[in-house]
Amino acid sequence: MTTTSERPRATQRTAKPEGQWAKGEFDPLNPNEVFKAEDAPLNVRARILEQYAREGFDSIPGTDLRGRMRWMGLYTQRKQGIDGGKTATLAPEELDDEYFMMRVRIDGGQLSREQLRVLAGISTDFARGTADITDRNNIQYHWIAIEHVPEIWRRLEAVGLDTLEACGDCTRTTLGSPVAGVHPDEVIDATPAIDFIKANYVGDPDLANLPRKFKSSIAWLPDAAPEINDISFVGVVHPDHGPGFDLQIGGGLSTKAFFALRLGAWVPLEEVPEVWLATVKLFRDHGYRRLRNRARLKYLVEDWGADKTREVLEREYLGRPLLDGPAAPTPKHTIDHVGVHRQKDGRNLVGFAPIAGRTSGAALAGVADAMEAAGSDRLRLTAYQKLVVLDVPDDSVEPLLETMRPLGFDGRPSPWRRATMACTGLEFCKLAIVETKQRAHDLVAELEERLGHLDDQLEHPIAIHLNGCPNSCARIQVADIGLKGQIITDAAGEQVPGYQVHLGGGLGEDLVVGRKLRAHKVAASELGDYVERVVTRYVAARESGESFGDWARRADEEELR
Repeated sequence: MTTTSERPRATQRTAKPEGQWAKGEFDPLNPNEVFKAEDAPLNVRARILEQYAREGFDSIPGTDLRGRMRWMGLYTQRKQGIDGGKTATLAPEELDDEYFMMRVRIDGGQLSREQLRVLAGISTDFARGTADITDRNNIQYHWIAIEHVPEIWRRLEAVGLDTLEACGDCTRTTLGSPVAGVHPDEVIDATPAIDFIKANYVGDPDLANLPRKFKSSIAWLPDAAPEINDISFVGVVHPDHGPGFDLQIGGGLSTKAFFALRLGAWVPLEEVPEVWLATVKLFRDHGYRRLRNRARLKYLVEDWGADKTREVLEREYLGRPLLDGPAAPTPKHTIDHVGVHRQKDGRNLVGFAPIAGRTSGAALAGVADAMEAAGSDRLRLTAYQKLVVLDVPDDSVEPLLETMRPLGFDGRPSPWRRATMACTGLEFCKLAIVETKQRAHDLVAELEERLGHLDDQLEHPIAIHLNGCPNSCARIQVADIGLKGQIITDAAGEQVPGYQVHLGGGLGEDLVVGRKLRAHKVAASELGDYVERVVTRYVAARESGESFGDWARRADEEELR
């Protein structure tokens, strides 16, 4: 088993300055550093409200359009009709549509029924009905016109939501446990730390120019993907000091995957915001700004290792040593909270699986109605594109399940619906090479028909993650079957959408990057055939109790093709 403390250290690069502010290397070294130095990204909010929303899309200069507006949760979306083979060949302005993707920041994934109704209304009124549940607790819209942004912000802010720093080189939405405060196994509810960070540090100009994005996970249960965040706090009981959090730093996937390193430090709940802030400042000052592709915290931690990272954090930013502490427990399988589960107060939490997070404003409004009928005022979004309704009385569970199913939310899903994730893909993303959301929907339906007879034979769902490009927004390296979009040559010699396959990746106890088979790619039209073939082989060849990941890591390459 691979652990978070076993990452090999790279040789420290010293040939060129890395653009580290702590070393006095302040000259802008890549185009993003240039536009951030010219004008603070947070200043774009005033221009959106006072100029761009009034004068229209054509009034927005490029450095705001493709740069600073990200700090307000806005990306230009992909112009319709541009195929994936042109993604890397066209200039940015040729890829830009005159509409935006908008990401709503929902720290901890916690929503009230009133907030959900507002989100549903924005989708219906301004986003052509689009709404995706992301794997970072967010709701994501498309087709947003700049003229509508002020009204959208007004509605969001009226119910305590916003889009501030949902994107950009800043502190992104903090992941939290979707069952925080209600799960019987939880010892400490980390929500106060998440709320404090959001209230006091998000939007702080002093923290809004980081080398790149900074992702956080704070949860007692290991159900918020702690291994792949820049900083994670995971619940653990210290033998001398009681319950607190294990500190992990430097995780991230994208084109080069790293798992977070344990610093061997234990942090009590009341100190979590202080340690989080110190780490953000460490990244701001020491992070690499010369090369954009090395600007994530994971590269600095790779070069420094856990010991130096902890030493600098304590000496330069905390001014005191952290307490040593034990490792947090790791789950055997992904904890997605799908299904009916008992809360600590005797009521129920019910987790639902839309296909790959795709939903709509009308469906979300229906969810709010179903919650009201069930007597629930609270729901949570998860780190796995799922939705959890809290506080459901026993006699309301079955009616809720029945009401939610036609809305696209299944509380008793097939393994294929439950464990399939997908990024935005070619439909809207300017980086994508292939389509993902509709492909995931079609694949789930196909696998339910082809492999439904195996559902009862699978001890745990086989996770299938589809990504439209190499950046791994859908976490392809840590899926049982990870599919990275590419344009490939098929058997007839034609260029077609396809996927490079990663097999046997995982988080928790199976913390490992999936293996890639040499020269093995699958055409998008043949995905159903391929998954059926490899899953059938697994069921036939597995040893007693052997997971798909275990089998895929030991199987002969020919069995996996």
